[in-house]
Amino acid sequence: MFARGQGKGLALAAVLFGIATSAYAGDNRVQYASLGDTARAPIGWVEFCADSPRECRGGATQPRDIVMTQTAWRDLLRVNQWVNDNIKPMTDMEHWGVVEKWSLPTDGYGDCEDYVLLKRKMLIDAGWPREALLVTVVRDKKGEGHAVLTVKSNKGEFILDNQNEDVVAWTETGYKFVKRQSQSDPNVWVSLGQPNSAVATASAR
Repeated sequence: MFARGQGKGLALAAVLFGIATSAYAGDNRVQYASLGDTARAPIGWVEFCADSPRECRGGATQPRDIVMTQTAWRDLLRVNQWVNDNIKPMTDMEHWGVVEKWSLPTDGYGDCEDYVLLKRKMLIDAGWPREALLVTVVRDKKGEGHAVLTVKSNKGEFILDNQNEDVVAWTETGYKFVKRQSQSDPNVWVSLGQPNSAVATASAR
């Protein structure tokens, strides 16, 4: 579908899944991590925004969390599984001939941040608030740079990851969290432990 038919599969997937527009909550009972200072954007983000300005539109807004209903949970599982199954892993060097390039995987191939960008886009296009869908940079279990999608909810904060078929709480990933998008502005990045680190996310899986 998406891997073969370019961008059309994206909208079709959302329709087929029957993804519901989620209700929002301002309640933030479960904290993700202590947010630090403003951090540098990860390597590749600025260039992605220049190439795909619609994906980076933003400006200051109020943070919003989703209400994690059973329907919302099923939607997260379906989106995570569908993207993981339909996008084939390929490093940026193999794909583009460069060490790091962020892009929507419209040809069906990508590395970790490309999986994240597609999951984020599918959920936003289905009506989920972008303020609750935060691109996040971590160090994985091997200590390598890696990108995941943090979903903020009234039940805690959950991670969509191309290295994991399951959607899990951030505390269950075994990752070291480095930085993520601000809930108040998607073009501002905040430190989660290593301020001013411009981490590359070069692994395909």
